[in-house]
Amino acid sequence: MPDVDFKDPNRAIDVNYLKGVASQVREDIIVAVGTAKSGHSGGSLSVTDILVSLYFGKMRHDPSNPKWPDRDRLLLSKGHAAPALYSTLAEAGYLQRDELKTLRKMGSRLQGHPDPKKVPGIEIPGGPEGIGLSEGIGMAIAAKLDGRESRIYVITGDGELDEGECWEAAMAAVKFKLDNLTAIVDRNGLQQEGKTSDIMPSDSVADKFRAFNWNVIEIDGNDIPAVLDALNKAEKVSGRPTVIVAKTIKGKGVDFMENKVVYHAKVLTDEEVENALKQIRAARGK
Repeated sequence: MPDVDFKDPNRAIDVNYLKGVASQVREDIIVAVGTAKSGHSGGSLSVTDILVSLYFGKMRHDPSNPKWPDRDRLLLSKGHAAPALYSTLAEAGYLQRDELKTLRKMGSRLQGHPDPKKVPGIEIPGGPEGIGLSEGIGMAIAAKLDGRESRIYVITGDGELDEGECWEAAMAAVKFKLDNLTAIVDRNGLQQEGKTSDIMPSDSVADKFRAFNWNVIEIDGNDIPAVLDALNKAEKVSGRPTVIVAKTIKGKGVDFMENKVVYHAKVLTDEEVENALKQIRAARGK
């Protein structure tokens, strides 16, 4: 476990340290998916900087007590990006890194979509597209009723926003004035079968949320300082929820995977794994 007091909301943040963690998480994603010969690498790599910023830079949580009642909660609604979440949890001390190599194997706790009954630090299963925001609303209301300062963070994919339930939830979050709720859209522009703009018109995600009266912040989701700044701004908003529309690159950090829809869930060859790891390690000077 790193020498970080994650329960301290005022803990010092070293951006270079977070960038190093994100690099290690990307390496672990490639190793896990490559070993499994299965899994979603592209969307895991795009969301990595967001997850690292949350767990290491913003959220209050406790790896030694994952069910700490006053913890902030991360709901990975785009549950197919489980390799990124598992790898981030391992870096934070919830899991042993060696366990990541059991991804999707029979008997492993680390299945294709995260299981909150088996894996410490997991809040929801994720994966049935569109449900995460609704579940986050329930948790945000519960926190207010219980008088807790917990904040709820929900990460959705942009393809996931094709689901009507997302927009019903968007209306409800405003109705209940859930300023303790922040949604983050991993806006990488690609989903399983192509461009999100081709499959369902989605160019105006930010404007859609504005029309529902959300506080909207648009950022580069692969820029850790920008993510941290947006999370800090969201925390200061009163009376309504915030959505961070985070423009990201699918396959971020591996040149032959970036912005390629085929790497949504492509089985990586041994050569691709070796090439990807070489790039990630070289970028951090290892």
